Amino acid sequence: MFKKSSGENWLIVGLGNVGNEYDHTRHNIGYDLLTKLCDKFSVSLNPEAKFSGLTGRGKIAGNEVRFIFPTTYMNESGRAVGALATFFKIKPEEILVLHDDLDLEPGFMKLKFAGGLAGHNGLRSITKCLANSQNYYRLRLGIGKPPSKDVVSWVLGRPNSADQNKIDDAYQTAIIGIEKLFTEGVSKATALINGFKPN
Repeated sequence: MFKKSSGENWLIVGLGNVGNEYDHTRHNIGYDLLTKLCDKFSVSLNPEAKFSGLTGRGKIAGNEVRFIFPTTYMNESGRAVGALATFFKIKPEEILVLHDDLDLEPGFMKLKFAGGLAGHNGLRSITKCLANSQNYYRLRLGIGKPPSKDVVSWVLGRPNSADQNKIDDAYQTAIIGIEKLFTEGVSKATALINGFKPN
């Protein structure tokens, strides 16, 4: 459970692919939220080769939190998460992963602990590199299903303006909800995030 701690016990991961061609695509929605979260809490993300990602450190409600965007591409995200978690002795249950989700409509979100991987390659890689533990938090950010069976083109494409507006609204609530994890606990944060409905 999230609570105040004097140690650097928390890790927030934003998933996506590295490269300008992937900027603000549906598959990078986790990274986009991570950058907004870092802006909110005055955290700078900088390259750190030994963790295969952009990393930062800051405080949320008095808790020291580490942040990472794996720069290994989505399918190998676990290399970065596993390396950082091992080095700083961060347990799976002290990790929150922000990621895109096809099963939720744009702007809808779900905060959950553990559970299945829903075919998400980033989650699969993270689970593998956390000794096959699925016991970490996920914030699922909706991108909707593709109109055709071409899932790859859909997730690597950019939302239209209407969907992007819904996603932008969701980001604001997600940031408030993540702060609530540390101030009011998981139940209150879950109620806020899962209850959000985009305009």
